[in-house]
Amino acid sequence: MRLVLLGAPGSGKGTQAARLKEHLQVPHISTGDLLRAEVAAGSPLGLKAKEVMARGDLVSDEILLGMLKDRFSRDDTRAGFILDGYPRNLAQAAALDALLTELGQKFDAAVQLVVDYEKIIARLAGRAQAEGRTDDTPEAVRHRLAVYEEKTAPVVDFYRQQGELAVVNGEGTLDEVFARIVEAIQRGHEVG
Repeated sequence: MRLVLLGAPGSGKGTQAARLKEHLQVPHISTGDLLRAEVAAGSPLGLKAKEVMARGDLVSDEILLGMLKDRFSRDDTRAGFILDGYPRNLAQAAALDALLTELGQKFDAAVQLVVDYEKIIARLAGRAQAEGRTDDTPEAVRHRLAVYEEKTAPVVDFYRQQGELAVVNGEGTLDEVFARIVEAIQRGHEVG
């Protein structure tokens, strides 16, 4: 299964993707993790990405698509993947479709996790303290939420228009949200 998780920063995409990875037996591919690995390695891409991420902005489509093309070419993605953090805009959604077509891979579903923004800000403030992440300050999170509304929210409509979107309430316990996602994937409709 090739699955895209959508939702605002801090909506739980990464947490749920880790659970879905085990359930579906496919790799979890996080563009944020790919970028952080480049930052940690101190590569030229990582240094450029670090500056952009610290501001709460998004790295270029070209960089992300190149990283994903490399990742999708690995053997462990043949049966599918769970993608979170991409696509973040309509151009990326179209590029992802084109890339999957080029690679002969079929897209299955997009799942949107919906969480109240004030809960997201509180959730990420706790993560920033626990992990020392400079990209999770309240100011950076508010900026990322504004960027999400402007750039990423239209991607939801892109998948809705293609009949590939399942909308899931992302609030509640981890188990409750996970159960809703699994049900949404199986049934292909909104699950509260």
